[in-house]
Amino acid sequence: MPRMTINVPPDYSLVRDCCSYGYFLLAPNRWDVGSQALSRVLTLPTRSVFVVVCQPGGRGSPLRVVVWPDEVASSAAERAAIKEALTRMLRLDESVGTLRAFHALDPRWKESGRGRLFRSPSMFEDVIKTVTNCNVTWHGTVQMNRHICEALGPRVRFTVRGIERTEYGFPSAKKVAGTRVQTLRARCRVGYRDARIVELGKRFAKPASKGGFDQAMAADPVTPDDVVRETLLDLPGIGPYAAANILQLLGRFGHLPLDTESVRHGTTVLKFRGSSKAIMERVRRHFAPFGEHAFRSYWFELWEFYESKLGPAHLWERDSTGKMFTAALLNKE
Repeated sequence: MPRMTINVPPDYSLVRDCCSYGYFLLAPNRWDVGSQALSRVLTLPTRSVFVVVCQPGGRGSPLRVVVWPDEVASSAAERAAIKEALTRMLRLDESVGTLRAFHALDPRWKESGRGRLFRSPSMFEDVIKTVTNCNVTWHGTVQMNRHICEALGPRVRFTVRGIERTEYGFPSAKKVAGTRVQTLRARCRVGYRDARIVELGKRFAKPASKGGFDQAMAADPVTPDDVVRETLLDLPGIGPYAAANILQLLGRFGHLPLDTESVRHGTTVLKFRGSSKAIMERVRRHFAPFGEHAFRSYWFELWEFYESKLGPAHLWERDSTGKMFTAALLNKE
C-alpha cells in the first residue's frame, strides 16, 4: 500500500490536536481509539482515496499516512494534494510562535500545549458542517453528516487483508449543487436546510469571477475579519452564530459563536445569572481580553468541561461517546 510521511511542527501532537474540536467526530472522519489514528476519504483532483493518519513516534515526530486503494500508486501530485488537505485539517501550518502568543495571553493551556483546532480539508465542508450544527442536537448533526456522505459522497472500494471495504467521502460543492432539494431532504434528512445546502453548493461550485463565493479572499489573512464576516452573512443559512464559527475555522479566532451552549457554559461553569441574552453578552465580554485568541480560550474551556464529563477526547468513539453531547449529560453534576 502507498505510504508517505509528513513533517510537523516540533510541538505537534496528533492525539491532542486532532481530537480538539467536535468535527473530528463527524463523517467522513473517524478517530480509531485502539490505534490512535485518524481515517477518512479525501477527494483529490484525480480521484478519491482513503487515508489513515497516525504519529507512531509521538509529539513532534512525522505523521505516517497510508493510502488506499493500494493497487494504484500515488503520484507526486496526489501526494502533494493529500499533504495539502491534511495540513488544513490538522493546522500543520500554524506556527509555534502563534501558539506561544496564545499561551502568553492564556497560560492555562501552556502546559498541555493546546491551541490548534481540528477542521475539514475544505472550506465548503466546514460550512456545511456548520449549517448542520445549527438549531439541532449534536446527535442530529452526527446523523445528517453520515447521511450526506453515504447518499452523495464519493465511494472508495478497496481490500484490506482479504476483506473488501467501502468508505464514503464528503460530497463536492458541484455534487451538492446538482442534487435535487427533495432528494437531499429525503435521503440526508436535513430538514429545512435542504434548499439552503443546495444553494451553498451552487455558490461554492461557481468561480468567484462568475459570482461564486470568493474562498481565496476569505482565506487570505490580509482580508479584514469584518469583510469576511459580511460575505459569510450573505450566504444562505448563515447567521451570526454560523458566521462566527466559520471565521474560527478560517483561523480568525477573535469572534465567539454564541448560542445555547454558551448560555449553558455561562451558567454551569462561569456561574453567570440572568436572561440567555444577558449571559451570552457576559460570556462575550469575559473572553474579549484574549483578543484575536478569544475563541481558543473559550473553546478549550468548553472542551475541558466536556472531557470532565466524557473522559479524554482521544478515547471517544465516534459512534458511541461521540454522540453523547446531550443537555442532560452536560448539566449533570
